[in-house]
Amino acid sequence: MVQGFVRTGLSSRMRKGVAGRLEEKGHASQLGISTINLQRLRGGGMTCSGWTVRFDNVAETAYCNIQQNHAPHSVCSESCAAGQRMLIREGEPPCCYNCVLCPEGEVSNHTDATDCMKCPEDQWPNESRDLCMPKTEEYLSFSEPLGAILSSVSTFGFLLASSVLCIFIKHGDTPIIKANNKTLSYFLLVSILLCFPCSLLFIGRPGRVHCWLRQGLFSTLFSFAVSCVLAKTITVVIAFRATKPNSSLRKWVGSAIPNSVILTCSKTQVLIYGIWLASYPPFPDRNNQAFRGRMLLECNEGSPSFHYCMKIFLGLLALVTLVVAFLARKLPSGFNEAQHITFSMLVFTSVWLSFIPAYLSTTGKYTVAVEVFAILSSSAGLLGCIFAPKCYIIIVRPKMNTREHLMGKYLLKN
Repeated sequence: MVQGFVRTGLSSRMRKGVAGRLEEKGHASQLGISTINLQRLRGGGMTCSGWTVRFDNVAETAYCNIQQNHAPHSVCSESCAAGQRMLIREGEPPCCYNCVLCPEGEVSNHTDATDCMKCPEDQWPNESRDLCMPKTEEYLSFSEPLGAILSSVSTFGFLLASSVLCIFIKHGDTPIIKANNKTLSYFLLVSILLCFPCSLLFIGRPGRVHCWLRQGLFSTLFSFAVSCVLAKTITVVIAFRATKPNSSLRKWVGSAIPNSVILTCSKTQVLIYGIWLASYPPFPDRNNQAFRGRMLLECNEGSPSFHYCMKIFLGLLALVTLVVAFLARKLPSGFNEAQHITFSMLVFTSVWLSFIPAYLSTTGKYTVAVEVFAILSSSAGLLGCIFAPKCYIIIVRPKMNTREHLMGKYLLKN
């Protein structure tokens, strides 16, 4: 194949023994040689980037018929724009190539690039793929609708729990509050009250303090709340069984057992949390692999083992409480709230059982939103199921808030 001849400023490589010249308006003119690649066409002709070339097999001379007012290009393909790279055509000369778009995550910022450059981890190509742009940060913020709704619900739950606590303190000497250990009711209300604002730690830009506190504090508060529910249930069972003649449970009547239950459960969770913070504390992290063109700001749990250990302990504690409350549900309702506790623990366990598949099937900020929803739902379940009936009697039906009424319900059933 003849590989070249040139006009001034162009280059060409001629095969040995082959002469090159241009024929313009019927006049042959001898030119200086530089490089241009010519390709033989079907039927004996050649092409040079839009110029027609006749190949004379006899004289072994290449002719170009100049039909334009500009010089021929020294390649057989147009230049590749920024954002593209050259892909050499297989089996053809190096000057013949296709222009292909840079791969995802890469750019080229000049024409006729042979390779594309990969963007840094915190950047992403623009639409034309000729410039790396900072990735969009993603997290559950207070300003977006979902974050605003969840934070509003959290604030409302906190105010509602505070109102219930004030009602209980004001009417602390009434029979319906004293019937089921007033102190435990206060402890439970305070823990539920704190669980609502605890969910706010999951909303907003993750920081070091947020990551340290949110999982551990949430698990510890819920463990304390559930242990209070368990202590209340045990108190009811002991108090009722101890009334039977010659009962061995009389020596256990009092605050020793409930306090031991609460301290043991809470200390276990705090111990796990403390070891977690001391060894592999959570920290804010940037996840560049979760989404294309977006950077997910999240809390890296440091050690998933400690994280799951706290969750498993909380789940086992809730399951034990549910079983004990279920076994005590048939005790006289005038003396206990076991039926309300049973229903509240059913709501609690149902929320967290449904949380598992929802948590695993979502990504990004929606995973955080699912956990916040579970915290708010389970807190509302405990507050509503255990304390709403008592508030109803205190506020709406104060005549039922008497010892005679409570004893009357028991005597009526017997």
